[in-house]
Amino acid sequence: MPEGALGRDVARKALELVKAAEAAFGTPDGAARMREAFDFLRLRPEKRLASLAHLVQPGAGARSIQAALVPLERLDRKTRITDAEMGIRSVDNPGKSDKVDIFAVADNVRSAFNMGGIFRTADFFGVSKVILCGYSPSPENPQVKKTALGADESVEWECCADIREVIPRLKAEGVKVYALETADGAVDAAKWDIVLPAALLLGNERFGLDPDVIAMADAVVEIPSHGTKNSLNVVSAFAVAAAFARASIARGGACHNLAGMV
Repeated sequence: MPEGALGRDVARKALELVKAAEAAFGTPDGAARMREAFDFLRLRPEKRLASLAHLVQPGAGARSIQAALVPLERLDRKTRITDAEMGIRSVDNPGKSDKVDIFAVADNVRSAFNMGGIFRTADFFGVSKVILCGYSPSPENPQVKKTALGADESVEWECCADIREVIPRLKAEGVKVYALETADGAVDAAKWDIVLPAALLLGNERFGLDPDVIAMADAVVEIPSHGTKNSLNVVSAFAVAAAFARASIARGGACHNLAGMV
């Protein structure tokens, strides 16, 4: 667990001991207080605490003790208010699942870290499946698995060599195919009324989706830029688009493609 959550009382205790050593410095009780603080810190499994032990070792001077107080006071301030006290939910919900009929289709995503981020984003927004095309790395890649933080186990996935084979198959199953790309005539993601089941095509980090792949989609969705850059990192773009898709569903703007309903 994070030190801010687990080490709150421990950090407070360390601060109290070092403060006591500082207050007793130069008195008959000083050596005992110093030894108590030193032994407490050096035996801690938390590296941030154990690394301060040398500053209060027997024989250390007053300035050395004061040097140990500064990081301990900072740590105390950080641990004083926990996430729970601030109303921040920092714990996963392994039993929670609110999936929708949206597929993320990643074509030639180069970075394993980005691919892991796509899995994590898919899990967060309840995307039901990730389809990996071209050279997009799968969760069998250790870096994908590490970055996904377990989302590769909660989101179904499959691999396909060519996205041009995936799109006709999805359409035949009644899936509405959207290309996430900046292009003329694209739908503003904020005004998007998604049709379910849906597939969202995600392209390469540098080159995006190939023109012929975009032409195969039923519609193009874009995230308008309000700055000098006209594109986002693929994971960020997917997250924004997924958020707008869920908003469309929540407000009742989404409808179902009855041809795809079995």
